Parts: sequence; structure tokens; C-alpha cells
Amino acid sequence: MPSAVQHLGAADWVVIAAYLALIIGFGVWSGRHARDTRDYFLGSRNLPWWVVGFSIIATETSALTFIGVPALAYGPDHLTFLQIILGYVLARVLLAVVLVPHYFRGEIYSPYQLFERAFGPAARRTAGGFFLLAGVLAAGVRVYVSCIPLQLILGFADADIGRAIVLFVGLALTYTLVGGVKSAVWVEALQFLLFLAGGLFTLAYVPTLVEGGLAGVVRLAAEGGKFHWLNLQFSLAMPFNLWMGLVGATVLVLSTHGADQLIVQRVLTCRSVRDGRRALLLSAGIILPLMLVFLLVGVMLWVYYQTHPLPIPLPEARPGVRKNDYVFPIFILTAVPPVLKGCLVVAILAAAMSSVSAALSALASVFTMDFYKGLARRPRSEAFYLRFSRASMLLWAGLLVAVALLTRTVESVLNAAFALNGLTSGAMLGGLVLALWWRRGSPVPVIAGMLAALAVMTVLFVNWRAQVAWPWYALLGSLITLSVASLVRTFWKTLDPPPVRG
Repeated sequence: MPSAVQHLGAADWVVIAAYLALIIGFGVWSGRHARDTRDYFLGSRNLPWWVVGFSIIATETSALTFIGVPALAYGPDHLTFLQIILGYVLARVLLAVVLVPHYFRGEIYSPYQLFERAFGPAARRTAGGFFLLAGVLAAGVRVYVSCIPLQLILGFADADIGRAIVLFVGLALTYTLVGGVKSAVWVEALQFLLFLAGGLFTLAYVPTLVEGGLAGVVRLAAEGGKFHWLNLQFSLAMPFNLWMGLVGATVLVLSTHGADQLIVQRVLTCRSVRDGRRALLLSAGIILPLMLVFLLVGVMLWVYYQTHPLPIPLPEARPGVRKNDYVFPIFILTAVPPVLKGCLVVAILAAAMSSVSAALSALASVFTMDFYKGLARRPRSEAFYLRFSRASMLLWAGLLVAVALLTRTVESVLNAAFALNGLTSGAMLGGLVLALWWRRGSPVPVIAGMLAALAVMTVLFVNWRAQVAWPWYALLGSLITLSVASLVRTFWKTLDPPPVRG
């Protein structure tokens, strides 16, 4: 690993320090009026829809996305990831039209309350439990994986990555703990603008370093086949294809943005159905051009390094991080002038911190509102629940750090986290569809369907993950949940017929 002292000057460190001070101060200020759980977890339901739309994009964009999407285009995938993004757009439109109205019928804190309305508290806690388990593992691993390229950029030694993890989570916790989701959403919106600016700057800057400018970049990229993006051949396995995007990725995002508290919580902070729809549609309009920007950054980096030697050898791949994921960080360290270099490091930090703050708020919300408050034996004051919410956020921050540190030494934790997060998405979406479709009934069929989906998808992942790519997991899990739940419901009615009324 190169030393940050070699590549980051005093001006860069001033930019980074100023960003951290600004973002923490802004987060604390924006959430300073949180007085109860409605303020803390719903932002009083008065946040501007455009801020929520920016926040949705920031929540799903981690530091690894910031550097990993360019890495896809730098490598043999070229621009084919665009086919997956088409599904991301389509799913948001469907959710805005069909699902958002259900979020505003009464005051709900998570999509798992829809499970309770239909099937009772057991179904709600099952769905919430799926989210907590998969969410804390995925977020903890995301922290660890994000710290690997940051370790390269900031010059941390391998032995210091544990300190980086603690510092990283602690910074995101500082403002989220004070203001809850309101602080998180406002800060995430600002962070979205920062990493968008970072991508646009890189897109404009790289051609100035290549002979022939933009025309030269386009010519070399075209000759190298880097603009290839469409694959019409259907396959369950990689590489990316159009059907994987339009079908598999659409269902995946229906789950992650419709049944996962991480995103749904942001929609719930809007003032009305109309604003919730606007926020999702805004994110739909942004996600495709945003990903295209970062894919084109990867293409331009490929062109640049055809004529310029890599000044730093690519570090070896590590669990969760491929060799090409280091290309963008190395370019930032070695080819970008001072101050601007610090701004790009800030953009990566912004992407990383936004995903952590979102996870902390969502985990604390589900734990407090879907579990603790429902199991409380006696009524408690709002002041008590607000104190409990902040205490639970501290607990989840500690668990994120623990998972990240454990991932450093036990590679299977990373594999389990990535698998579980993908394998539960279909069960969650299938359960939500049943809650809206059946409207009421026993919790047994839906719980059985969700558990069956998790079991079958785990077997599939362990034995056939090379034959079935991750964009198909949510679709398969949903179909299993719906099928098993329908069968169990049929037999359940036979075994437990309604009483005969005289």
C-alpha cells in the first residue's frame, strides 16, 4: 500500500477535514429538533420530496459502488451493466404507482406493519427479523469492504483497518444519533451531490490527459469495444443480459425499494402519496444517467491506462474487492491535482458514510417500533421510546463494527452476508405481495413461504451460484414464497375449517 503522505498534500487533508466537520455539523443542526419517535424515524413526515429522492440514490450507493461501477466498465463487462439499470428504473416506476399509496394509509414506520395488518404480529416480526439479520450483516460487511479502498487512499496500514472501521462508523453515527432519519436524509442528499460532482469532474478531466482529447478517447474506446452494452441472449448465468435487467433486476429492486426498510423509511418521510411518488420517480430519473456517468468513467480510465503505465501496481484482490476496484482510487491518488484530489476523496467518503447512516437509522427503527414497542408489557412515554431509539442505534453501530472486524478475519462472514442479503429479498417481497393480495389470514402460510424461500435459495446459492446470477435471486425467492404459502394456505384451511354457525 502506498503512503497517503506521498500522494495527499496538506491542501487535500484540509479539504477532507473541512468536509467531515461540515457534514457532522450540518447533520446535527438539521436534526436538532427531534422530540419523539415520529421525528426520529419519520422526520415528522415533512421532508421535501426532492431531498428524499436524492437520499434514496445516496442510500443505495456505497463507496464500493463509486469505485466498483467504473471497475466493471474498465474490465471485460464494458457497459453491459446498463441493462441491469434498466430494471432499476422500471421497478421504481411500478413502486411509485402501485405500492406508495399503501405506505400512507395510516401512520406506519416500516413496511412490516403491512404484514401485521394482514396476518398479525408474528408475520410482522418474521419479516422484521429477516431485515435485521440480513441488514446488519450486509451493512457491516459493506463497512469493511468500503474501508479497503479507503485504506489505500488514506494510507492506513493493514493493521490499522480496525481503527478505520471504528472511525468510519463513529463519524456516521455522530449526526444520525442526534437527529435520526431527518439528519441522515439531509446529509445523504448533500452527499449525493458531492459524489455526482466527483463523477462528472472525472468524466470531464480524463480526456484532458489523453492525446486527441475527447475525440481521441472515444476513438480508442470504440476500437477496444468498450461501448458494447447490449446482450440479447437469455441466460440465468453471467454475463449481464437484457432479460436479466428487465425481469430479474426489476423484481430485485421491487424488493429492495418496496420491502426493505433501508429505502422504504426514506419514502415514509415524505408529506403525502404524491410526494412519495415524486421522490421515487426522481430517483428513477437519476439512477440511469448517474450509473452511465460512472461506467463512462471506467471506459475513460481504460483508455487512459492504455497509454499511461499504472504508477502503482494493482493490489491483489481481496474478499469483496476485485483488482480492478483499485483502478479509480489509484487514478485519484496519482493523476489528479491537489485540492481536486481531496474533493474526489471526499466524494468517496460521502458515498461510504451515506450507506452507513441509512443502515443505522433503519435498523434502529425496526428494532424499536416493530419489536420492542410491540412487546412492551406496559405503556411508555414518547420520551422513553426516543431514549430507547438512540440507545438501540448505539447497539447497532457496535454490531456493524463487530461484523466488519469479524469479516476481516473470517472470510465466510462476507460470503454469508452477501448471500443472506440477496437470499432474503425474494422472501420479503413475496410476503409483502401476499399481505397486499390476501389482505387477511393466518400468519402460518406466509411465514412458511418465507422460510421455505430462504432455505431453497440458500441451497441454490451454495450449489449452483455459478449457474444462477444474483439479479435472478429475488424473482426465484418470490416465486417460492408465493407457491409454498399458497399450498400451505390450502392445506391449513382443510385442517382448520371455520366453525359452523348455527
